[in-house]
Amino acid sequence: MHRTRHLPLLRILLTTLLLALGVTLAPSATAAPAAAPVRIMPLGDSITGSPGCWRAVLWNRLQSTGYKNIDFVGTLNQQGCPQAHDGDNEGHGGELVTNVANQNLLPGRLAATRPDIVVMHFGTNDVWSSISPDTILAAYTKLVRQMRASNPDTKILVAQLIPMNPSGCTGCAQRAVALNARIPEWARATSTSRSPVTVVDQWTGFNTATDTYDGVHPSAPGNEKIAARWYPALTAALDKGVPGGPGTPGGDSACTASFRAVSSWQSGYQGEVTVTNASTSFVNGWTATVVPAAGARLTQVWNGSLGTTAGGRTTVGNASWNGTLAPGAGTTFGFTADTPATAGSPSATVRCTARAALS
Repeated sequence: MHRTRHLPLLRILLTTLLLALGVTLAPSATAAPAAAPVRIMPLGDSITGSPGCWRAVLWNRLQSTGYKNIDFVGTLNQQGCPQAHDGDNEGHGGELVTNVANQNLLPGRLAATRPDIVVMHFGTNDVWSSISPDTILAAYTKLVRQMRASNPDTKILVAQLIPMNPSGCTGCAQRAVALNARIPEWARATSTSRSPVTVVDQWTGFNTATDTYDGVHPSAPGNEKIAARWYPALTAALDKGVPGGPGTPGGDSACTASFRAVSSWQSGYQGEVTVTNASTSFVNGWTATVVPAAGARLTQVWNGSLGTTAGGRTTVGNASWNGTLAPGAGTTFGFTADTPATAGSPSATVRCTARAALS
Protein backbone atom coordinates (compact mmCIF):
# COMPACT_ATOMS: atom_id res chain seq x y z
CA MET A 1 0.00 0.00 0.00
CA HIS A 2 2.90 2.34 0.62
CA ARG A 3 4.89 1.67 -2.57
CA THR A 4 3.61 4.89 -4.21
CA ARG A 5 5.49 6.91 -1.60
CA HIS A 6 8.76 5.87 -3.22
CA LEU A 7 7.81 6.92 -6.79
CA PRO A 8 9.09 10.54 -6.50
CA LEU A 9 12.41 9.24 -5.13
CA LEU A 10 12.67 6.68 -7.92
CA ARG A 11 11.96 9.43 -10.45
CA ILE A 12 14.75 11.57 -9.01
CA LEU A 13 17.22 8.66 -9.04
CA LEU A 14 16.31 7.73 -12.62
CA THR A 15 16.66 11.34 -13.80
CA THR A 16 20.07 11.64 -12.10
CA LEU A 17 21.25 8.45 -13.77
CA LEU A 18 20.08 9.53 -17.21
CA LEU A 19 21.68 12.96 -16.85
CA ALA A 20 24.96 11.27 -15.94
CA LEU A 21 24.68 9.27 -19.18
CA GLY A 22 23.96 12.43 -21.20
CA VAL A 23 20.28 11.69 -21.69
CA THR A 24 17.54 14.16 -20.83
CA LEU A 25 13.91 13.43 -20.19
CA ALA A 26 11.56 15.37 -22.44
CA PRO A 27 8.96 17.28 -20.46
CA SER A 28 5.39 16.20 -20.97
CA ALA A 29 3.69 18.91 -23.01
CA THR A 30 0.90 19.26 -25.47
CA ALA A 31 2.05 19.96 -29.03
CA ALA A 32 1.24 23.45 -30.32
CA PRO A 33 -1.90 23.38 -32.43
CA ALA A 34 -1.44 23.66 -36.18
CA ALA A 35 -2.36 26.98 -37.73
CA ALA A 36 -5.91 27.09 -39.02
CA PRO A 37 -6.14 26.88 -42.82
CA VAL A 38 -6.89 30.05 -44.76
CA ARG A 39 -10.51 29.89 -45.91
CA ILE A 40 -11.02 30.89 -49.56
CA MET A 41 -14.50 31.38 -51.05
CA PRO A 42 -14.89 31.16 -54.86
CA LEU A 43 -17.96 33.38 -55.43
CA GLY A 44 -20.00 33.81 -58.59
CA ASP A 45 -22.38 32.10 -60.97
CA SER A 46 -22.10 29.03 -63.21
CA ILE A 47 -18.68 30.09 -64.53
CA THR A 48 -17.46 29.62 -60.96
CA GLY A 49 -19.72 26.81 -59.87
CA SER A 50 -20.74 24.30 -62.49
CA PRO A 51 -18.54 22.54 -63.20
CA GLY A 52 -16.00 25.23 -62.24
CA CYS A 53 -12.94 23.31 -63.36
CA TRP A 54 -10.79 26.42 -63.10
CA ARG A 55 -11.20 25.96 -59.35
CA ALA A 56 -9.72 22.48 -59.63
CA VAL A 57 -6.80 23.74 -61.73
CA LEU A 58 -6.17 26.56 -59.25
CA TRP A 59 -6.44 24.29 -56.22
CA ASN A 60 -3.94 21.79 -57.61
CA ARG A 61 -1.48 24.47 -58.65
CA LEU A 62 -1.61 25.97 -55.17
CA GLN A 63 -1.02 22.55 -53.63
CA SER A 64 1.89 21.74 -55.95
CA THR A 65 3.63 25.05 -55.20
CA GLY A 66 3.50 24.73 -51.43
CA TYR A 67 0.21 26.44 -50.51
CA LYS A 68 -1.25 23.51 -48.63
CA ASN A 69 -2.76 25.11 -45.53
CA ILE A 70 -5.83 26.37 -47.37
CA ASP A 71 -9.50 25.44 -47.48
CA PHE A 72 -11.87 26.30 -50.32
CA VAL A 73 -15.24 27.05 -48.71
CA GLY A 74 -18.83 27.50 -49.82
CA THR A 75 -22.30 26.15 -49.24
CA LEU A 76 -22.10 24.21 -52.52
CA ASN A 77 -20.02 21.12 -53.19
CA GLN A 78 -18.09 19.98 -56.24
CA GLN A 79 -20.36 20.45 -59.25
CA GLY A 80 -19.23 18.00 -61.88
CA CYS A 81 -15.54 18.69 -62.48
CA PRO A 82 -13.78 15.29 -62.59
CA GLN A 83 -10.42 16.53 -61.27
CA ALA A 84 -9.59 15.83 -57.63
CA HIS A 85 -9.75 19.04 -55.60
CA ASP A 86 -11.47 20.79 -52.73
CA GLY A 87 -14.80 21.43 -54.46
CA ASP A 88 -16.55 23.69 -51.95
CA ASN A 89 -17.66 26.93 -53.61
CA GLU A 90 -20.31 29.64 -53.81
CA GLY A 91 -20.92 29.58 -57.56
CA HIS A 92 -24.68 29.45 -58.11
CA GLY A 93 -25.68 28.82 -61.72
CA GLY A 94 -27.92 31.52 -63.18
CA GLU A 95 -27.56 33.94 -60.28
CA LEU A 96 -27.34 37.69 -60.81
CA VAL A 97 -25.09 39.60 -58.45
CA THR A 98 -27.78 42.26 -58.24
CA ASN A 99 -30.29 39.68 -57.02
CA VAL A 100 -27.86 38.35 -54.43
CA ALA A 101 -27.42 41.90 -53.15
CA ASN A 102 -31.10 42.90 -53.30
CA GLN A 103 -32.28 39.70 -51.60
CA ASN A 104 -29.49 39.71 -48.97
CA LEU A 105 -28.48 36.16 -49.87
CA LEU A 106 -24.78 36.53 -49.03
CA PRO A 107 -24.79 37.08 -45.23
CA GLY A 108 -26.15 33.60 -44.51
CA ARG A 109 -23.59 32.03 -46.83
CA LEU A 110 -20.80 33.99 -45.15
CA ALA A 111 -21.98 32.93 -41.70
CA ALA A 112 -21.88 29.28 -42.78
CA THR A 113 -18.38 29.43 -44.29
CA ARG A 114 -16.45 32.34 -42.66
CA PRO A 115 -14.02 33.09 -45.55
CA ASP A 116 -10.74 34.95 -45.09
CA ILE A 117 -10.39 35.58 -48.84
CA VAL A 118 -13.13 35.92 -51.45
CA VAL A 119 -12.37 35.22 -55.13
CA MET A 120 -15.25 36.78 -57.09
CA HIS A 121 -16.14 36.50 -60.78
CA PHE A 122 -19.72 37.76 -60.76
CA GLY A 123 -21.99 39.72 -63.09
CA THR A 124 -22.18 37.70 -66.31
CA ASN A 125 -25.94 37.10 -65.95
CA ASP A 126 -26.47 40.76 -65.09
CA VAL A 127 -24.67 41.81 -68.27
CA TRP A 128 -26.83 39.35 -70.22
CA SER A 129 -29.90 40.95 -68.61
CA SER A 130 -28.85 44.46 -69.73
CA ILE A 131 -28.37 45.69 -66.16
CA SER A 132 -26.29 48.85 -66.08
CA PRO A 133 -22.70 48.97 -64.75
CA ASP A 134 -23.83 51.47 -62.08
CA THR A 135 -26.35 48.98 -60.72
CA ILE A 136 -23.91 46.05 -60.88
CA LEU A 137 -21.19 48.03 -59.09
CA ALA A 138 -23.66 49.12 -56.41
CA ALA A 139 -24.35 45.41 -55.83
CA TYR A 140 -20.60 44.76 -55.61
CA THR A 141 -20.35 47.48 -52.97
CA LYS A 142 -23.16 45.97 -50.91
CA LEU A 143 -21.56 42.52 -51.05
CA VAL A 144 -18.22 43.95 -49.92
CA ARG A 145 -19.93 45.65 -46.96
CA GLN A 146 -21.52 42.33 -46.04
CA MET A 147 -18.17 40.53 -46.32
CA ARG A 148 -16.57 43.07 -43.98
CA ALA A 149 -19.46 42.81 -41.54
CA SER A 150 -18.77 39.07 -41.39
CA ASN A 151 -14.98 39.47 -41.25
CA PRO A 152 -13.43 42.98 -41.16
CA ASP A 153 -10.15 41.57 -42.50
CA THR A 154 -11.59 39.92 -45.60
CA LYS A 155 -9.31 40.13 -48.64
CA ILE A 156 -11.34 40.44 -51.84
CA LEU A 157 -10.21 39.54 -55.37
CA VAL A 158 -12.61 40.81 -58.04
CA ALA A 159 -12.38 39.76 -61.68
CA GLN A 160 -12.83 41.82 -64.76
CA LEU A 161 -15.16 39.34 -66.46
CA ILE A 162 -14.04 36.97 -69.16
CA PRO A 163 -15.39 38.04 -72.59
CA MET A 164 -18.93 37.15 -73.65
CA ASN A 165 -20.06 36.40 -77.19
CA PRO A 166 -23.12 34.13 -77.01
CA SER A 167 -25.26 33.64 -80.08
CA GLY A 168 -28.39 34.77 -78.23
CA CYS A 169 -27.04 38.07 -76.94
CA THR A 170 -25.56 40.37 -79.57
CA GLY A 171 -25.05 43.22 -77.11
CA CYS A 172 -23.34 41.18 -74.39
CA ALA A 173 -19.80 41.58 -75.70
CA GLN A 174 -19.82 45.38 -75.54
CA ARG A 175 -21.76 45.50 -72.27
CA ALA A 176 -19.08 43.31 -70.65
CA VAL A 177 -16.43 45.74 -71.92
CA ALA A 178 -18.33 48.65 -70.38
CA LEU A 179 -18.56 46.95 -66.98
CA ASN A 180 -14.93 45.86 -66.97
CA ALA A 181 -13.79 49.40 -67.72
CA ARG A 182 -15.48 50.62 -64.54
CA ILE A 183 -14.20 47.95 -62.14
CA PRO A 184 -10.66 49.29 -61.45
CA GLU A 185 -11.89 52.71 -60.31
CA TRP A 186 -14.63 51.10 -58.23
CA ALA A 187 -12.01 48.89 -56.57
CA ARG A 188 -9.75 51.84 -55.78
CA ALA A 189 -12.64 53.65 -54.11
CA THR A 190 -13.76 50.56 -52.20
CA SER A 191 -10.43 49.11 -51.07
CA THR A 192 -9.08 49.68 -47.56
CA SER A 193 -5.73 48.80 -46.00
CA ARG A 194 -7.43 46.34 -43.68
CA SER A 195 -9.67 44.78 -46.34
CA PRO A 196 -8.04 45.34 -49.74
CA VAL A 197 -9.92 44.88 -53.01
CA THR A 198 -7.68 43.59 -55.79
CA VAL A 199 -8.72 43.61 -59.46
CA VAL A 200 -7.75 40.54 -61.49
CA ASP A 201 -7.83 40.95 -65.27
CA GLN A 202 -9.58 37.85 -66.60
CA TRP A 203 -10.43 39.63 -69.87
CA THR A 204 -7.08 40.16 -71.60
CA GLY A 205 -5.90 37.24 -73.70
CA PHE A 206 -9.16 35.29 -73.32
CA ASN A 207 -10.73 34.24 -76.63
CA THR A 208 -14.36 33.14 -76.67
CA ALA A 209 -13.78 31.17 -79.88
CA THR A 210 -11.09 28.94 -78.35
CA ASP A 211 -11.52 29.34 -74.59
CA THR A 212 -15.30 28.79 -74.26
CA TYR A 213 -17.63 26.13 -75.60
CA ASP A 214 -20.65 28.41 -76.03
CA GLY A 215 -19.34 31.97 -76.07
CA VAL A 216 -19.73 32.28 -72.28
CA HIS A 217 -18.62 29.23 -70.27
CA PRO A 218 -14.93 28.28 -70.24
CA SER A 219 -13.59 25.22 -72.00
CA ALA A 220 -10.50 23.35 -70.77
CA PRO A 221 -8.09 25.99 -72.22
CA GLY A 222 -10.26 28.71 -70.70
CA ASN A 223 -10.15 27.07 -67.29
CA GLU A 224 -6.36 27.00 -67.47
CA LYS A 225 -6.27 30.72 -68.30
CA ILE A 226 -8.69 31.68 -65.55
CA ALA A 227 -6.72 29.72 -62.93
CA ALA A 228 -3.45 31.23 -64.16
CA ARG A 229 -4.83 34.75 -63.69
CA TRP A 230 -6.18 34.08 -60.20
CA TYR A 231 -2.97 32.39 -59.01
CA PRO A 232 -0.58 35.37 -58.58
CA ALA A 233 -3.20 37.58 -56.96
CA LEU A 234 -4.33 34.83 -54.61
CA THR A 235 -0.81 33.79 -53.61
CA ALA A 236 0.05 37.44 -52.98
CA ALA A 237 -2.88 37.60 -50.56
CA LEU A 238 -1.81 34.33 -48.94
CA ASP A 239 1.78 35.53 -48.61
CA LYS A 240 0.61 38.58 -46.67
CA GLY A 241 -1.17 36.28 -44.27
CA VAL A 242 -4.47 36.68 -42.48
CA PRO A 243 -5.08 37.42 -38.80
CA GLY A 244 -4.74 34.09 -37.04
CA GLY A 245 -3.65 32.43 -40.27
CA PRO A 246 -0.44 30.67 -41.27
CA GLY A 247 1.45 33.72 -42.52
CA THR A 248 3.76 33.41 -45.47
CA PRO A 249 4.18 29.93 -46.97
CA GLY A 250 7.77 29.34 -47.95
CA GLY A 251 9.00 32.72 -46.75
CA ASP A 252 10.19 34.36 -43.56
CA SER A 253 9.85 37.72 -41.82
CA ALA A 254 13.54 38.56 -42.34
CA CYS A 255 13.23 38.76 -46.10
CA THR A 256 10.78 40.43 -48.49
CA ALA A 257 10.65 40.27 -52.28
CA SER A 258 8.87 42.31 -54.94
CA PHE A 259 8.45 41.86 -58.69
CA ARG A 260 8.55 44.41 -61.51
CA ALA A 261 8.04 43.86 -65.24
CA VAL A 262 10.74 45.73 -67.15
CA SER A 263 9.69 45.04 -70.73
CA SER A 264 7.69 42.50 -72.71
CA TRP A 265 7.33 41.10 -76.20
CA GLN A 266 5.00 38.65 -77.91
CA SER A 267 6.47 35.48 -76.44
CA GLY A 268 8.27 36.67 -73.34
CA TYR A 269 9.27 39.42 -70.98
CA GLN A 270 12.06 40.75 -68.78
CA GLY A 271 11.39 40.85 -65.06
CA GLU A 272 13.17 42.16 -62.02
CA VAL A 273 12.98 41.02 -58.40
CA THR A 274 14.15 43.10 -55.44
CA VAL A 275 15.11 41.18 -52.30
CA THR A 276 15.21 43.22 -49.08
CA ASN A 277 16.53 42.38 -45.61
CA ALA A 278 13.55 43.25 -43.42
CA SER A 279 15.23 42.24 -40.16
CA THR A 280 17.39 44.20 -37.71
CA SER A 281 20.43 41.96 -38.28
CA PHE A 282 22.74 41.20 -41.19
CA VAL A 283 21.79 38.28 -43.42
CA ASN A 284 24.39 36.09 -45.05
CA GLY A 285 22.54 34.79 -48.10
CA TRP A 286 19.06 34.53 -49.55
CA THR A 287 16.93 32.39 -51.82
CA ALA A 288 14.01 33.75 -53.82
CA THR A 289 11.14 31.75 -55.29
CA VAL A 290 9.60 33.03 -58.52
CA VAL A 291 6.24 31.71 -59.74
CA PRO A 292 5.45 33.38 -63.07
CA ALA A 293 1.81 33.55 -64.12
CA ALA A 294 0.10 32.12 -67.20
CA GLY A 295 2.51 29.24 -67.79
CA ALA A 296 5.63 31.38 -68.23
CA ARG A 297 9.05 29.91 -67.43
CA LEU A 298 12.35 31.51 -66.52
CA THR A 299 15.07 31.10 -69.15
CA GLN A 300 17.92 33.31 -67.91
CA VAL A 301 18.94 35.00 -64.64
CA TRP A 302 21.58 37.62 -63.87
CA ASN A 303 22.81 38.95 -60.51
CA GLY A 304 21.59 35.67 -59.05
CA SER A 305 22.09 31.94 -59.29
CA LEU A 306 19.41 30.02 -61.18
CA GLY A 307 18.28 27.01 -59.16
CA THR A 308 15.66 24.36 -59.68
CA THR A 309 12.31 24.57 -61.45
CA ALA A 310 9.43 22.40 -60.30
CA GLY A 311 5.67 22.72 -60.17
CA GLY A 312 5.74 26.06 -61.97
CA ARG A 313 8.13 27.76 -59.56
CA THR A 314 11.84 28.52 -59.91
CA THR A 315 14.36 29.15 -57.15
CA VAL A 316 17.04 31.81 -57.48
CA GLY A 317 19.91 32.10 -54.99
CA ASN A 318 22.16 35.04 -54.31
CA ALA A 319 25.32 35.62 -56.33
CA SER A 320 28.68 35.62 -54.55
CA TRP A 321 28.70 39.41 -54.29
CA ASN A 322 25.15 40.22 -53.17
CA GLY A 323 24.30 37.66 -50.50
CA THR A 324 25.24 39.75 -47.47
CA LEU A 325 22.67 42.45 -46.74
CA ALA A 326 22.67 44.97 -43.93
CA PRO A 327 19.38 45.63 -42.10
CA GLY A 328 17.03 47.38 -44.51
CA ALA A 329 19.34 46.88 -47.50
CA GLY A 330 18.21 45.30 -50.74
CA THR A 331 19.55 43.87 -53.96
CA THR A 332 18.02 43.19 -57.36
CA PHE A 333 18.30 40.34 -59.83
CA GLY A 334 16.86 40.19 -63.32
CA PHE A 335 15.49 37.43 -65.49
CA THR A 336 13.89 36.70 -68.82
CA ALA A 337 10.88 34.43 -69.20
CA ASP A 338 9.20 32.73 -72.12
CA THR A 339 5.41 32.94 -72.20
CA PRO A 340 2.56 31.51 -74.25
CA ALA A 341 1.42 33.91 -76.96
CA THR A 342 -1.87 34.57 -75.13
CA ALA A 343 -0.39 35.08 -71.65
CA GLY A 344 -1.30 38.76 -71.30
CA SER A 345 0.50 41.22 -69.03
CA PRO A 346 3.59 39.84 -67.22
CA SER A 347 3.08 38.99 -63.57
CA ALA A 348 4.78 36.75 -61.03
CA THR A 349 4.50 35.82 -57.38
CA VAL A 350 7.81 36.13 -55.52
CA ARG A 351 8.95 35.44 -51.98
CA CYS A 352 12.26 34.79 -50.26
CA THR A 353 14.06 33.31 -47.29
CA ALA A 354 17.28 34.57 -45.71
CA ARG A 355 20.17 33.06 -43.75
CA ALA A 356 21.33 34.87 -40.65
CA ALA A 357 24.95 36.05 -40.62
CA LEU A 358 27.31 34.13 -38.38
CA SER A 359 28.06 36.00 -35.16
